[in-house]
Amino acid sequence: MRIVAALGGNALARRGEPLDARTQQRNVAMAVRALAPLARAHQLVITHGNGPQIGRLALREQHATDLLPDALDVLGAETEGMIGYAIERELRSLPPPRVRVAAMLTMIEVDAHDPAFLGPDKPIGPVYTCEQARQLAEAHGWTVAPDGHHWRRVVASPRPLGVLGLDVIELLLDAGVTVICAGGGGIPVLRNAAGALAGVEAVIDKDRASALIAAGLRADLLLLLTDVEGVYPEWPDPRQAPFAGVSAATLRTHAFAPGSMGPKVEAACEFVERSARPAVIGRLEDAVAMAAGERGTRVV
Repeated sequence: MRIVAALGGNALARRGEPLDARTQQRNVAMAVRALAPLARAHQLVITHGNGPQIGRLALREQHATDLLPDALDVLGAETEGMIGYAIERELRSLPPPRVRVAAMLTMIEVDAHDPAFLGPDKPIGPVYTCEQARQLAEAHGWTVAPDGHHWRRVVASPRPLGVLGLDVIELLLDAGVTVICAGGGGIPVLRNAAGALAGVEAVIDKDRASALIAAGLRADLLLLLTDVEGVYPEWPDPRQAPFAGVSAATLRTHAFAPGSMGPKVEAACEFVERSARPAVIGRLEDAVAMAAGERGTRVV
């Protein structure tokens, strides 16, 4: 099969864990072990989030008073390279049979008039208490919002419209290469009237970008990998079991948190509706079982 597997940013930097290099590398190694059987048996594209990482970089930039801080598109490229390198290194460290792998920076076109620029809702960076978030918002001019029991900085997340380099990704897949791309949803860019590209101060949702890539590649399956076993009808009610198999139409009748499960459900529905092929939402460690139709919430 041709599979696009989207790793959540929180799968690489789990909630409450320190955002240090050792913790991230341990989590990357766990992610690669979960995906290795798919890389060996199928054409595999790996995308990944960067919310915790780009927020950390942005916070560091705010404290670098001797330099102007880099824009979010540049920080997105930095995290895409950083995390892509870590994933590629782990894939190349697997025992034989070796996996051929390439990580590539990916620019994603967005619309300058996207309403997301008027209502930031994409969480980035570490979690804070309500009081900490309020103080940081006042100090740095941030927008902050609840994220579960915590608070985080939120930024604009425009809808991805086009993937630059999709033809290159397909060439690599056809050559038997596992491709790591669209990290953090890709680098958001606009094209002006003359055709030139410019970066945008935003973070694209990785799941929506992954759905766009999966549809463009005519993938057989989209895996949206996170830290919960599936989509719950009434999260976080512990009496509810997650959906096993569910139609996109049914999922669209439910409301999900806009900064977490909401984009995953939307991405799954968009891919299914475009391609008539399934998407599965579930735990990273269940990736192989999800591909086999045994775990996760399968959207059809």
